[in-house]
Amino acid sequence: MVEFKDIRSVYFIGIGGIGMSALARYFKFHGKAVSGYDKTATSLTHQLEQEGIAVHYEENLDLIPKDVDLVVYTPAVPADHKELVYYQQQGKPLLKRSEVLGLITRSSFNICVAGTHGKTTITTMIAHILRHTGYGCNAFLGGIAVNYNSNYWSDERNVCVVEADEYDRSFLRLSPDIAVITAMDADHLDIYGTTEAVQQAFIEFSGCLKPGGLLLSKEGLARGADLKGDHHLTYGLAPGADFYATEIRIDQGDYLFRMMSSDWSIDKVVLPMGGRHNVENVVAAIAIAHRLGIAGDKIVEAVAAFRGVKRRFEFIIKQPNRVYIDDYAHHPQELKALISGAKELFGGMKCTVIFQPHLFTRTRDFAEGFAASLDEADEVILLPIYPAREQPIAGVTSELIAGMMKKAKVTITDKQEVLAMIKEKAGDRDTAQLLITAGAGDIDMLIEPIRQLLEV
Repeated sequence: MVEFKDIRSVYFIGIGGIGMSALARYFKFHGKAVSGYDKTATSLTHQLEQEGIAVHYEENLDLIPKDVDLVVYTPAVPADHKELVYYQQQGKPLLKRSEVLGLITRSSFNICVAGTHGKTTITTMIAHILRHTGYGCNAFLGGIAVNYNSNYWSDERNVCVVEADEYDRSFLRLSPDIAVITAMDADHLDIYGTTEAVQQAFIEFSGCLKPGGLLLSKEGLARGADLKGDHHLTYGLAPGADFYATEIRIDQGDYLFRMMSSDWSIDKVVLPMGGRHNVENVVAAIAIAHRLGIAGDKIVEAVAAFRGVKRRFEFIIKQPNRVYIDDYAHHPQELKALISGAKELFGGMKCTVIFQPHLFTRTRDFAEGFAASLDEADEVILLPIYPAREQPIAGVTSELIAGMMKKAKVTITDKQEVLAMIKEKAGDRDTAQLLITAGAGDIDMLIEPIRQLLEV
C-alpha cells in the first residue's frame, strides 16, 4: 500500500474531473509535484494550470512524467488509454480517486455525504458552515463552492468533509464518522444493473460507519429501515423526521424557516438559494453542524452567507422580468425538483428549459421519467445526448424523450441553433421569462453566450 509520506510526485489521468481536480489541489497544497492529462481543456483545467499544475490534452507518452510515485486515474478512462497502459507496464502504483480518498482520510474524522441527488450541495453546505463559523475542515467537493470559487480547501483541524460518490461503488472505500444519505434512486444502471443493487450499495455504505458513528438519512427513503448503524436519525421537511424545517416562506427569492428537532430549534434561518429541495438539503447540513457543537447563531450567520454551488440552482441572471438559472440536473428526479423549485419562486414567468441528456444508457433507462419532468415546463429545447464514456445505442436519441412528452412544446436542435433561438427570445421584453439550462455534459459551454445574449 502506498503511504502518503513516501509520495513526492503524482500524475492524474482525467485531472479535469471535479473530484480529481480536488485531489490534485490537495497534493499540490501539501508540496507534491502534480501534473496530469485530460481529454478537453476547460475553465477548471485552466485554473489548475494557473495554480502551477501542468496539464496536457493528448495521449502522448512524450508529455508524461516517467518517474512518478503515484498515478491517480478516473474509472471513466478507457482501459486501453496509452498513458494508463504505460504506467501499468512500468509497475507504477495506480489508484482510483476513491482509493486515494480512502488513503487520505484513513486517520481523520470524516463527514461523508452520499446519495443519487443532493450530495454535492449538502457536502458544500456542511463544509461552508464549518469554515464560515471557524470550526474548520478539509473539504473535498463534487462542485465549485461559489463563496470560495474552489472544490477543495484545507485546515489544521483533522476533519474531512467528503462527497461520497456511488459511481463504481467508490464510496465503499470510505470510513465515515458521520454519514449522510440523501437518496437511493435508480441511477448508474450501466454499473449496477437494477434499482435493488443501487439500494444495496447504499446499505453497504451505511455499514462503513465507524463504531459509534452517526447516520443521517432523508426521511422516507425506500429501504431506509435496512440502513445500518447504531445511531440513525432522519431529516426532511415534515415533523415525521428527527430534523425538519417548518414555517417555510419565500421572501424576495430567499427561503425563511425555523429548524426543528425533538429537543432544540433554531429560529429565523435564511437560505439565499432557490429550490425547496435546498431547504431540505440545508436542514441536513444544520443538523450535522449542531451535532459538532456549533452554536445556533453562528449556524444562522453561515447559512445566510451561503452563495451556493456552481451549476446547482445557480442564478446566472436574476432580474424582475428575466431570470436565468443553470443546474447540473441529469436525472428525472433532479429535473423535477429543479423545475418545480424555479416555478415556485417565479410562477408568473414563462418557463423554458434547455436540457442536454447525459449518457445513452441513462436516457434509455429513464426516458419516460425525463419526459414527465420536462412536461412541467412551458417550452423545452432538447440537445443531442452527451455520450461521455459511452458508445451510441440504436434507437436511443433525444427523440425518445420528446416522443413521450405530452404537454410542453418541444424542439430538438443543436447548441448553435439554441443560441439563435435565445437571441430571438432576448428581443421580447414584454414577456416575463424564466430560462433554465440543465445537464451534466458540455451544456455549460452555453452559459456565458446565453448570458451575454439575454443581458443585451
